[in-house]
Amino acid sequence: MARFSRLHVYQTLLDVPIVPLFSSQDLDVCKNVLSACYKAGIRVFELTNRGDFAHELFAELVKTARTDYPDLILGVGTIIDPATAALYLQLGANFIVSPSFDADVAKVCNLRKIGYLPGCATLTEISTAESWGVEIIKLFPGDTLGPSFVKALKAPMPWTTVLVTGGVEPTEESLSTWFGAGADAVGIGSRLLTPEILQKKDWEALEHRVKNALALVC
Repeated sequence: MARFSRLHVYQTLLDVPIVPLFSSQDLDVCKNVLSACYKAGIRVFELTNRGDFAHELFAELVKTARTDYPDLILGVGTIIDPATAALYLQLGANFIVSPSFDADVAKVCNLRKIGYLPGCATLTEISTAESWGVEIIKLFPGDTLGPSFVKALKAPMPWTTVLVTGGVEPTEESLSTWFGAGADAVGIGSRLLTPEILQKKDWEALEHRVKNALALVC
C-alpha cells in the first residue's frame, strides 16, 4: 500500500523536480543508487519495470525506503497494463508511470487514489489523459518532441503540468532550456546515473553529480 497521498506526490515532484529513472537486476546496486540519490536531495525516484523479477526487487527497495528514507517517494515506470499496475500498487508503489496512456491503468490508479503519469506526445493524447484525471503528463519522447513542443503546448493549455522524459541532460544548458520552455519537472536516466559511475560503483561521485543537477533547478 502506498505511504503517500497522490497530492503529496505531485507537490513533492514539483518542489524537487528531477526524477531519476533507474533499473538493475542487482539489489545491492539499486540500494546504493537509492542511497546516493537520497543523500543528494532526491525525493521522488522511479524504478523502471524491466527484466524478470523486477517486482520482487522493487518490493525490497520499498522496505528499505520505509526504514532508511522515510520521506522518499518510490514509484515504478514502464507499466503498460492494469494487472502489472495493480501488482506494483500492492507492493507499495506511490505512483505509476507509463510510456503511453491506457484508460484501464488510469482506472486502477484512480480507484486507489494513486498518481498516474502516462506518456503523451500529442495534444489529443494529453487532453484524453487529463479527461481521465491525469494531473501530470509525462512528455515522451522528449528528445524527439523538443523544448519547442512544451512551449507550444503551454500556450493553448497552460493548465497542463509536464514531466519531460528523454533527451534531458543534467547540465545548466539543457535544464534551463527545458524549464525555460515551460517544463515543470524532468526525468533523467543514464545521462544522470551514468554507466561509468555504476560500473565503478562510485557512489560518492553519483551523489555529487545528482546534487549538482538539483542545484540548477532548486
